[in-house]
Amino acid sequence: MALLLREDDVTRLLSMADALTAVEKVFRFHGCGDATNMPRSRVRTSGGMLHVMSGGVTPLNVAGLKTYTTTRQGARFAVLLFQADTGALLAIIEADRLGQLRTGAASGVATKYMARTDTRTVGIVGTGWQARSQLAAVCGVRDIELIRVFGRDETRRLLFCREMSETLGLPVLPAESTEEAVRDADVVITVTSAREPVLMGRHLKPGAHINAAGSNALDRREIDKETVRRAKIIAVDAKDQARIECGDLVEPIAQSLISWDAIHELGDIVAGRAAFLRADDDITLFESHGLAIQDLAVAAFVYTRARENGAGIEIPGFEK
Repeated sequence: MALLLREDDVTRLLSMADALTAVEKVFRFHGCGDATNMPRSRVRTSGGMLHVMSGGVTPLNVAGLKTYTTTRQGARFAVLLFQADTGALLAIIEADRLGQLRTGAASGVATKYMARTDTRTVGIVGTGWQARSQLAAVCGVRDIELIRVFGRDETRRLLFCREMSETLGLPVLPAESTEEAVRDADVVITVTSAREPVLMGRHLKPGAHINAAGSNALDRREIDKETVRRAKIIAVDAKDQARIECGDLVEPIAQSLISWDAIHELGDIVAGRAAFLRADDDITLFESHGLAIQDLAVAAFVYTRARENGAGIEIPGFEK
């Protein structure tokens, strides 16, 4: 029988280290042609939007989809996980926590492969739900010593810094502006809902790596054109999805500042199929939009762990 796994199950069974391992593997599978991803589609409803993204991961023998709704009441997420060779439904998984960890893990993997190995400082713009996993993931792949944070709401900024300092066991300090947060940072993270750029290229120090993780729509931009122009190496999750979701890159490409041919897919980098030389002063950029195969890889891990631990609720009626 299939399993129903709730948010509490996912929280108990899945760590950031687990998510990093699963997401790194699936990026490698994607780079080697062993995972297929279908870009996100959206349907307007009377109360909001329905989003659907699907894929399959051959080495894991899974296929499936993540679907979620966004309304004024917030967002609700679910993953349907199938066994690829038989078509059997394996699990229905509530996926808010799962998605938070896999989104952070994608930035962690990008940092592992694109940032300088001597990275020690992080500057982050944004203090929401996703910002927490972004920091946890980057700290999972680099020996971070100091984090600076900017968010528009001072109360939330101070609370975020206090909580993340306790969680990560290192100084997490509030900044009074985006510039103050990022100007000395080895890794810069943007994870906001901004429609206009919050990160200016002139504020970046040579050698910085950027994870732009907040936008997945063409009408939203977190970084300005100067940031894109200064980036020596640019990677995305998948080009076909970035073409319809990456507002940060659309205008620079239209103005011939860069071209799609010069942009890498992170899976190719992880798989060693996109060789590049990174000089110490090179700025690198990862544009994160999120792939279904990331959700499926993490969901497959959670499902296996749930079976091992007797977690979840069995759902009758899905045996055939």
